[in-house]
Amino acid sequence: MSTSFERYQKRRLISSYFSVVLSIALVLFLLGMLGLLVLNTKKVADHFKEQIALTVYFNDDAKDEAMQNLTKSLDTASYTRSVTFVSKEEAAEQTKEAIGEDFMEFLDYNPLQNSIDVYMNADFVSSEKVEEIAAKLSENSAVDEVAYDKPLISLLNNNLKKISFWVLIVSALFTFIAVLLINSSIRLSVYSKRFTIKTMQMVGATKGFIRRPFIWNSVKLGIIGAIVALIGMAAVIYYLNNSFAELNLLADKKLILALFGGVFLTGIVITWLSTFFATTRFLNLKTDELYY
Repeated sequence: MSTSFERYQKRRLISSYFSVVLSIALVLFLLGMLGLLVLNTKKVADHFKEQIALTVYFNDDAKDEAMQNLTKSLDTASYTRSVTFVSKEEAAEQTKEAIGEDFMEFLDYNPLQNSIDVYMNADFVSSEKVEEIAAKLSENSAVDEVAYDKPLISLLNNNLKKISFWVLIVSALFTFIAVLLINSSIRLSVYSKRFTIKTMQMVGATKGFIRRPFIWNSVKLGIIGAIVALIGMAAVIYYLNNSFAELNLLADKKLILALFGGVFLTGIVITWLSTFFATTRFLNLKTDELYY
């Protein structure tokens, strides 16, 4: 009978520990992924900004030398990420593929112009700076027109500011929720042993002596939960890095290691503090209050 009861208690204890570890792991995983999002918000924003092209159209009588000189000049400009020269023949082929038919058969000539697609560094993609660059390029005698999607740039910058603001708000909210969830899991674990705590106190054990094994046990659970969360984060980051190589999530390895270290330390600190306050609460309760 005694052996069966001991086995039952052991299974119950393992089940309790498993629940706590799972809760900690899930919360830390979500917190870590949110941290990854916050750290990469600018990188993602820059990626979208750098997809916007400023197109420089040349006059029909522009000489090859003038076009080459401007292309080289743009290629070395501080605001340029990449430059692509598109001849009128290449533009015709692209248009033909886009519309699904050869429009030059009807026109008997190529109305398109030689052009340069300029993809700028993210720091220069704002309405004011792009307008300034476009105005300067328009002064070149070989240039007929400089075109870009001005409404898209304004919309993109405004939306990115809003997204960055809400990401910070949500991050703060999720951090608060994470602390509450882990704290609740630890408190429930300690609550189940409240009579043991009071018994030890009644036989003369000091508060520090009683707290120590509870804190150490919770910290161990926090470490295990953090390791499980980090394994999950590593798998997701590896998948995202392979699926969205352009984001280059693993470029800054120190930042990733700092994030992992932060998640690991968060698991330890929260479980330590939660256990400390939970045990202190039950140590300060009167015996008859333990039943409520």
